[in-house]
Amino acid sequence: MRIIPAIDIIDGKCVRLTKGDYATKKIYNENPVEVAKEFAANGITFLHLVDLDGAKSNQIVNYRVLENIVRETGLLVDFGGGLKTDKDLKIAFDSGANQITGGSIAVKNEALFSSWIETYGANKIILGADCLNEKIAINGWLEDSELDVFEFIQKYQSKGIQSVICTDISKDGMLEGPSFDLYKEILSKNAINLIASGGVSNINDLIQLKEIGCEGVIVGKAIYEGNISLKELSLLC
Repeated sequence: MRIIPAIDIIDGKCVRLTKGDYATKKIYNENPVEVAKEFAANGITFLHLVDLDGAKSNQIVNYRVLENIVRETGLLVDFGGGLKTDKDLKIAFDSGANQITGGSIAVKNEALFSSWIETYGANKIILGADCLNEKIAINGWLEDSELDVFEFIQKYQSKGIQSVICTDISKDGMLEGPSFDLYKEILSKNAINLIASGGVSNINDLIQLKEIGCEGVIVGKAIYEGNISLKELSLLC
């Protein structure tokens, strides 16, 4: 199972939110590149980078942060937040993204997102299936939809999607454990590479996610709050 630390960006700074609420913003480092360097120094290979400014403004904003992280660390970055047009996608890949994650765009413009899968290949495009009460949420989790998460994933699997990041918003930033039952159900219905996100609080959570078959897991606040050390993570990489 791949261990994927997360860096969320607001105003060029490394932050974390709770349940996606921008009012809960906590700044952990003024320089995300320094955080990324620390990850790389501890044997981390992958990074989940989210442009929260972009998610809110519906266009890519913090691509320079992406560019600097890739140039200075060599981490394999999946990038999300504000990717709404072909131009946004080109900027992300030109700035060094290894993969991109699309959530809101997959809901609001199915034709465009499907074209990205065809153009760039399923190995470059990750489906973001972030949900609350099993319903997909979009636009930086500021907007709900009536889309069922299981049907949403199945639809895009039929279009070639191979990898899905699923965050249970109710768990995000709470350090109370991931939505194991949700992930088990997704995996029982879909033969996909499932990347779990949200709620990870300790090493045992990671072990359990591996046991149920998750291909990857995104870890955020548990690192920043010291619940999981980078040394512990390095032993699992």
